[in-house]
Amino acid sequence: MQSIKNKIINPNKIIQADLVVGIPSYNEADNIANVVKQIDKGLVKNFSKHSAVIINVDNNSADGTREAFLNVKTKTPKIYISTLPGVVGKGNNFCNLFNQVLKLDSTAIAVIDADIKSITGDWVKWLFEPILAGYDYATPLYSRSEYDGSITNHICYPLIYGLLGYDIRQPIGGDFSFSPRLAEHWLKCKWHKTTRQYGIDIFMTMNAILGGFKIAQVGLGAKIHKPSAPKLGPMFSQVVGTLFKDICENKEKWMDVDTKTKIPFFGKKEFDQPQTLSIDYKGMKTTSIFDFQSNESVLKEFLSKDVFVEIKNMYDNDNIAINDTLWHKIVYDAIYAYDKTDINSSLIEALRSLYFGRFISFFRKTLECSSESCEKKITNQAKIFWNDRNYFLDKYK
Repeated sequence: MQSIKNKIINPNKIIQADLVVGIPSYNEADNIANVVKQIDKGLVKNFSKHSAVIINVDNNSADGTREAFLNVKTKTPKIYISTLPGVVGKGNNFCNLFNQVLKLDSTAIAVIDADIKSITGDWVKWLFEPILAGYDYATPLYSRSEYDGSITNHICYPLIYGLLGYDIRQPIGGDFSFSPRLAEHWLKCKWHKTTRQYGIDIFMTMNAILGGFKIAQVGLGAKIHKPSAPKLGPMFSQVVGTLFKDICENKEKWMDVDTKTKIPFFGKKEFDQPQTLSIDYKGMKTTSIFDFQSNESVLKEFLSKDVFVEIKNMYDNDNIAINDTLWHKIVYDAIYAYDKTDINSSLIEALRSLYFGRFISFFRKTLECSSESCEKKITNQAKIFWNDRNYFLDKYK
């Protein structure tokens, strides 16, 4: 992918940096200064012998994000890069970052979301450790609410586990580290419209796996950040759309996978308790029912007959209870239809109604469970995607 037009502020005229920490942002003036301070602390404490730079890749934020970033006093130099007015999307920010780190001839790169409140200087140390040890990509491991990251828990994680055999718990966690050769590879991969938006994280993880790069996971402790619920509408469509495209365009790389790949672990071993989240159960249920009714004809078209009948009975009787086994059939039916029909965009929107149905089913079943018990249920769901992957593969025979 070619570089997109941008504007750069480079006060220290940095032309080379061994280590780069990128902070993607859009209207994050309220928290980005704290993130910068912790990154600077981690770089100064752990990597004083390396040249380093902190780069804010922004979407021309109107809330003062640029000023908040540049005005923080740091020992590490900073660069601000923004897309031009009107050009938004997290993926566009990452495109700017990938191109910049190649210009800087960097050795290792980390990215940390601008809304993270639980970051410490140690995050920088832990993220860089596997890359400096020869790995190309490191994904995060956190303790986080079982109701946070629901797209991860119920779609991205189980599909990457189920189809590719990679037990990567947070494939779209947002806080990653990677090598410059992987950044160069990503720029050469096929980018979709959704990749330029929230689809960038799953694009990165999928193409790191499909490209055969060395992958690790990094323990970072608890993840405390802004709730993602307000973004779930566009985020769902962009993440799932990107994931389904990459799956369908790379069938030859997962069709014959029959063994699981062990992922090495770095970083923090013991995690604090996750943050608690309030869930609008009634609102999500109402949305799920309304969206189901609006998309019933599309769902009937792409779901297998038995699955659709079971789902319709649930919604008609106001008794939504989508369990692990039914959910994995729904998702696999959706991918197959995405590959073999032309209802792609409407299919994703229709699937969202059942995704909300799966979420409220999980919420109701785990309301009195501990975080540890919930985590086991999420892991067991992923194992069902792997153990019964033939439900999906047999469709191609």
